[in-house]
Amino acid sequence: MPVEEQQPVASVWTRPQRRREQPALSRAQIVAVALELLDTEGIEALSMRKLGARLDAGATSLYRHVANKDELLELVVDEVYGQIEVPDIWGRDWRTAVTGCAGSARAVLLRHPWVASVLGQVGLSYLGPNVMRLNERMLALFEAAGFDLPEADRALGTVMAYVIGTATTEAAWLTTLTRSGRTEQEWLNTLRPAAIEATKPYPRLHALATAEQQAEEEREDAFHYGLARVLDGLAARLA
Repeated sequence: MPVEEQQPVASVWTRPQRRREQPALSRAQIVAVALELLDTEGIEALSMRKLGARLDAGATSLYRHVANKDELLELVVDEVYGQIEVPDIWGRDWRTAVTGCAGSARAVLLRHPWVASVLGQVGLSYLGPNVMRLNERMLALFEAAGFDLPEADRALGTVMAYVIGTATTEAAWLTTLTRSGRTEQEWLNTLRPAAIEATKPYPRLHALATAEQQAEEEREDAFHYGLARVLDGLAARLA
């Protein structure tokens, strides 16, 4: 099919927006309520019908802004990415700045645990304005470190893959905890006797199982350990 005849990929970012005088609902209102619904009830609860009920609006009002639930998710995911902070490179070294951004991204993903489960399903989410601003500023950090633009792009992808992968596992774990009604430390203390018994034939695992652990601190330390090793590898490339 000739290029001029190809249909654009379906996405809220590629579809021409309808213009209306003083619409009853704004896109910002829809996104804010959808985000609240997702945070409180999870991805399974999201539907255009349920969202319309929360907004006290009919489906027609919603469809003036989004064609379907997939487009709605693109908007909400971009809104979440807008909460990630990218420190200014000036006055600090690149590793400190990247570590700050990675920590902010992890905190945002854990604050909205449903996001990790849909990142591969939200169409052209990378075209959202918040995602593009985030990527632009992160690329600037890696360029300031000494990477040329193509390798800065690879470095950015590597760091974000680590952050998203780690946060996905953490988000799933924290969601399980929320459903159980227990705190993280309570769950760990409940499992510990069984883990100690099960690992007796395995001295290395047993040593780890019998060590005193503070659950939240362990996750925090593990995240920063892995991130530091990723940045060590990138620093070696610069050297």
